[in-house]
Amino acid sequence: MHDFTIYGIAGSPYVRTTLVTLEEKGARYSLTAVAPGSLKTPEHLSRHPFGRMPALQHGIFRLYETQAIVRYIDRVLPSPSLTPANPQAAARMDQILNINDWYLFQGVANVIGFQRIVGPRLMGLKTDENAIAAAIPRAHTVFDELARQLGASRFIVGESLSLADLVLAPQLDFLRDTPEWQRLTAKHENLRAWMDRMNARPSMIATTWERVARMADAA
Repeated sequence: MHDFTIYGIAGSPYVRTTLVTLEEKGARYSLTAVAPGSLKTPEHLSRHPFGRMPALQHGIFRLYETQAIVRYIDRVLPSPSLTPANPQAAARMDQILNINDWYLFQGVANVIGFQRIVGPRLMGLKTDENAIAAAIPRAHTVFDELARQLGASRFIVGESLSLADLVLAPQLDFLRDTPEWQRLTAKHENLRAWMDRMNARPSMIATTWERVARMADAA
């Protein structure tokens, strides 16, 4: 039982994280597109009772929440392992996963990404520059801490790829398409170099917004 179905919207960094993880594992999977306006429908709520994404189906097993999904994938497909064997490194990974969810996404990516990309591109909305300006101080705090955690290492928690990289890369790559990226990384060359290394990985190349959209259309 190694075929996975992911339910979500192309362009979502959280959906991309699940797909990147599956790509790194060499797993067979498919993406079932969920229309942006259908997250609260009974059909989708049966997969994710809080009306969010992604959701996973693996045989008869269903799961939601990105952290739970990628940890599950890492357990059922143990090679290559994406969780450090060292307890302290694993704890750092867990810390990064929570930084992503509570500080990078909440109040930073969900503001800047929405105002610069999602709202204008998908909904025809005008960018609220005041909302972006209000998010910038928090964004600097997050980027400063991520750069500090990375340091001179090749990956976020050391010299080996982990779930920390696979959760952060799609979120930061989304922000890289905004004018704020240059401002937030101006003093963090290590973070820029890490992003370049991540974007060169086949798993990231295979899961760009455009490729995921084509994948969903072909399903």
